Parts: sequence; C-alpha cells; structure tokens
Amino acid sequence: MTPAEGLARGRDAFTAVRIAAALGVLVSHAWPLALGREAVAPLKELTGQSLGHVCVVIFISISGFFVTRSFDRNRSWQRFVRGRGLRLFPGLAVMLLATLSVGLAFTPEPALFLADAPGYFIRNLTLVELDYDLPGLFEATPYGPVVNGSLWSLFFEAVLYLVVLLAGLGGLFARPRARDVGLVLFAVACVVLPLFVAQLRIVRLCELGLPFAIGAALYFWRDRVQLSWAVGAGLLVLAPLSGPILSLALAYGAILVGFRAPAVRLPDYSYGIYIYAFPLQQAATAMGAETPLSNIALSLPPTILCAAVSWHLVERPALRLKKGRSVAPAVEVGGSP
Repeated sequence: MTPAEGLARGRDAFTAVRIAAALGVLVSHAWPLALGREAVAPLKELTGQSLGHVCVVIFISISGFFVTRSFDRNRSWQRFVRGRGLRLFPGLAVMLLATLSVGLAFTPEPALFLADAPGYFIRNLTLVELDYDLPGLFEATPYGPVVNGSLWSLFFEAVLYLVVLLAGLGGLFARPRARDVGLVLFAVACVVLPLFVAQLRIVRLCELGLPFAIGAALYFWRDRVQLSWAVGAGLLVLAPLSGPILSLALAYGAILVGFRAPAVRLPDYSYGIYIYAFPLQQAATAMGAETPLSNIALSLPPTILCAAVSWHLVERPALRLKKGRSVAPAVEVGGSP
C-alpha cells in the first residue's frame, strides 16, 4: 500500500495513533513529575530516548503529512490559516482559562495570582514567550512550580505551519522539482544546524522540523512510497544509530500504522489529553501521588474527562467553522497535538 492508496480508501487509524501518543506523553511525564527532574523513565534508561520524545515526534510526523496535504488541497492561505488557527487556539484558550480558574481556588497567594493571570494567559495563548509559572501553584512538588510544561511544543508546531504556508505562497507546491529540493535542503538543515548552533529554540525547531519534513515528504511522494511492515521494522532496528534515523523510523512508522492498522473511528481526544495532562499530573503529585504509577492512576481519569469535554464542546464545534459544516473524518483534521 502507498499513502495515496491509504488516502483514497478514506478510512484510517490516525486518531487512535494520536491518542496513543498523547497518552504516551502522560506516562513519560509521570517519572519526573512524581520523582523530580532527574528521574529517568524505563524507556529512556533502556534506549536513551524518552517515551515523551518518541510520542512528540510521532505527533509532529503525522502533522507534517496532513498539514502539508491541507495546503496542497486548497492552495488558499486564508483557509489554511483559519483551519490551523481553529485547530490550535480554541482548545488552548479554554484550557488556559480553566487552569486559571482552578488555580485561583488553590493558590495561597490570590492577589499575586490575579496580577500574573492576564500575562500568563496572553503569553501562552500567543505561544511566542511561554509562561510556565503561576504564584503559589506546585511550588513544593518534586518537579518544581511548572504549571504546564507540555506547551513548549506548540510554538514549534505553529512555526512549522508557517513554513508550510510560506512554501505554498512561494509557489513551491506547484513546482515539484523545486519543492523536493527545498524539502531536502530543509531536512539537511535540521540535521546540520544543531551541530553548530547551541541556541535552544533552534535546536528544538530542528529536532521537530526533521520529522515534520519527513511527514511532508511522505505526502508529496505518496504515489511512490510503499508502506511496508518489513521496512518499518528494519528502520526501528536501525533507529538507535542516530537521531535522524530515529526520526525517519518514527515518521515512517506513524504513517505506516495510520494507514495499515485496522481502521477505527474515535473522537479525537489527543490534543485535549496533551494540553490537560501536565497540570493534572502536577495536581496529582501535590495531592500525594508519590510514585509514577500512582501519578498515572490519579491523573489519567480527569485528563480523559477534560479531553472529552474539550473535544465535544470546544474543538469539534470550532472545527465546524472551517467550512460551515460538520467536522471531517480524522484524516482530514490533520496531526496537530
């Protein structure tokens, strides 16, 4: 099967893959949030890569495939910006407001909290300069007073949306040869730049930009790439050799599983799980969850509940505004976390 054949089939397992990835991030965070920043989760101790990193790469790979497809199908910057904005910001805004509302009830410093709240909301909603702390919250937890550490990746997600938009506006989507050259150069830059630049934002953009570019390449070359379980297994065997090979293995594997695993229709709780899990896990630790397993057990049910409310009452209604009708199947929504 090629990705083109998978798209033509109209049924997929991408929502399930994204939900699994979001839950994987929750599980990965349980170790540092329960035990402290130096705690090493089992997968990282075994392979050198955290489950959270693996899952974020899976997210971003799927995003690279479907966000690129989104612009390619419409070639309208207005629709692209509206669609991406409606996917990202309504759920984020409600989560931030919910965090502030609940946090105000628990902070021992309400005056300082209220003074800081508007800046916290604006900085995190715009994603440009994230604010991780709120006065009085989680100050005694092993990880420290970080309210929502998962938000870091959303800035880079938005930057990569901008890269797709600029490439499309520059005419690369209509010129396959120039498009492919640009894509390869972008991927090479993501591999090479961290060897010479230590600035954290550049390094992280490259870490996520490479799997995003691989996802985009799998879309552009959808008629030629074969999705094979044997190839996926071979890439996983080679993945420990280097970060770029790991990105290739995870990106290829995400698209492979999404198209070739049994098709399933699920409500897409993945974004809600991703953005609500961290503060709820911090709250679980503050309430006495002293081990990773107890942290997972205590935080998972409210995380799923918040994700369900977010999807049914915020995200899905917002997505209807893209075209003025019901939200399309999961494969149309794209891979935003």
